[in-house]
Amino acid sequence: MVLLHVLFEHASGYALFAVKEVEEIGMLLPQVEESVLNIGKFNSMVSLAAFFPFKSAQAALDNMNAISEGVVHADLKLFLETNLPLSGKKKAVLGVSDAKIGAALQEEFTLSIQTGGVVAEISRGVRLHFHSLVKGLTALAASKAQLGLGHSYSRAKVKFNVNRVDNMIIQSIALLDQLDKDINTFSMRVREWYGYHFPELIKIVSDNSMYCRVARLISNRKELSEESLEGLEEVVMDSAKAQAILDASRSSMGMDISPIDLINIERFSDRVVSLAAYRLELQEYLRSKMGQVAPNLAALIGEVVGARLISHAGSLTNLAKYPASTVQILGAEKALFRALKTRGNTPKYGLIFHSTFIGRAAAKNKGRISRYLANKCTIASRIDCFSEVPSSVFGDKLREQVEERLSFYETGDLPRKNVDVMKEAVKEATDVAAEVKRKLDKKEKKRKKREKKMQELGENGGTNGDAEEENGEVETPVVKKKKQAAEEMEVQADEPVAAENGAETPGKKKKKKKVEAEEAPAEEAEAEAEETPAKKKKKRKSEAVDAEPAEETPEPAVSEKKKKKKKKGNED
Repeated sequence: MVLLHVLFEHASGYALFAVKEVEEIGMLLPQVEESVLNIGKFNSMVSLAAFFPFKSAQAALDNMNAISEGVVHADLKLFLETNLPLSGKKKAVLGVSDAKIGAALQEEFTLSIQTGGVVAEISRGVRLHFHSLVKGLTALAASKAQLGLGHSYSRAKVKFNVNRVDNMIIQSIALLDQLDKDINTFSMRVREWYGYHFPELIKIVSDNSMYCRVARLISNRKELSEESLEGLEEVVMDSAKAQAILDASRSSMGMDISPIDLINIERFSDRVVSLAAYRLELQEYLRSKMGQVAPNLAALIGEVVGARLISHAGSLTNLAKYPASTVQILGAEKALFRALKTRGNTPKYGLIFHSTFIGRAAAKNKGRISRYLANKCTIASRIDCFSEVPSSVFGDKLREQVEERLSFYETGDLPRKNVDVMKEAVKEATDVAAEVKRKLDKKEKKRKKREKKMQELGENGGTNGDAEEENGEVETPVVKKKKQAAEEMEVQADEPVAAENGAETPGKKKKKKKVEAEEAPAEEAEAEAEETPAKKKKKRKSEAVDAEPAEETPEPAVSEKKKKKKKKGNED
């Protein structure tokens, strides 16, 4: 009876091999190890008990992901329940190559698992001769399955989010540091080069980029006059400094310079100024990127220091894995190992020394505040790394805690408890996450609605567009709406309207019609109420006259009062 079975996971499916009588002590001998390489000898040692092929590439990927995480997939569970002899006097021993999945199987089936020894050698032989042991599987098909699964498994493991890529932060902060060095070096070169012509300018203008802009503006100091004073004020942003530059140019001890040298100095100054402008743009880009990738860390310690921590750790995930003690001395490794070697004092801070908190603390409290700040930086980096909705709520609360601790060291005011602050932060973060989710859902609904409209327009265009295409007239919905509006305007313009102040617009006409329609019933009611019995009789007579046929009364009846009014009008 076979008591040892070996589970083998392949890209094409699960396989269960029954191991025959094998001496475990002899497996370590070189002669026995060589027998594994021979397919004939290896067949006498193992035999295929069962094979479960994967239904699709997606099923293979799901199973491999489950195995890599140490989880028993439903397919694997069904395969082992069906083919592994779990009942009997002696329970079978299952051999697996991975101890992690072995522990999960032991909890699931309560059977003995073997991972080392003979199982490792059997697995090595199975991996080598797998396409020969399974009927219908060729070496080419097995290699293709392995290649395809390898690519899909790698893509699934790399969870790529373009909005949260810390590699861009690492490259940006490295370029920012390099630009600082280069701009400093180039500015000193401009100072030395232009200093031969105008040495007094170095003492008046101390800023590097401003010096380059002033040198480019002045060019030849002998041509500097009162007219260029306004331009100097715009560059140096100080009228007194601009006047000092003008006075110094008139009494300068510098040597004369040729036009070709001035041209080269101007070109080089332009390059330095453009580099300084690009550095500002890069710093703004880094600020926005840190707000997307690590907003809490940026809110706590600043964008530049936070980016340096991420760059030194290698990634945001690596920084989140570090303990607070490592984050505290991150960047001071040389000093740490030197102190350990000489048995001196270890460093208190590394990159976090550039934070404003340590600079504001007293000398005796710098170590304590750096330890506290490193602790909060670790919490912020872990929240940034593993949170789904990025927000700076926790970073702001952590910054408040550091401020309170700093004031506690100086004044003795007790800070708030960490539990209370975190409760407030969790509540605010929940509200922010709900708001972000609501906005995303709203955008998604709008997108779906837009797609539905486009589909409906496409279907209507497919049915009604044939006749229009035959006539050579294909109108879009926007063109149709414009055409209908133009036709309505023409109809309204053609209608005769009597207005006291002249012509009326179409909007006024519509309003007037509505007002007249509303006022008409009210006027009729008032007229009926004001009518006396005599007026009612006259009205009935006039209605009776109107009801008579037109042939009998070709001319309308005119009252004597109206005739008298007409005569008076003619006489006047």
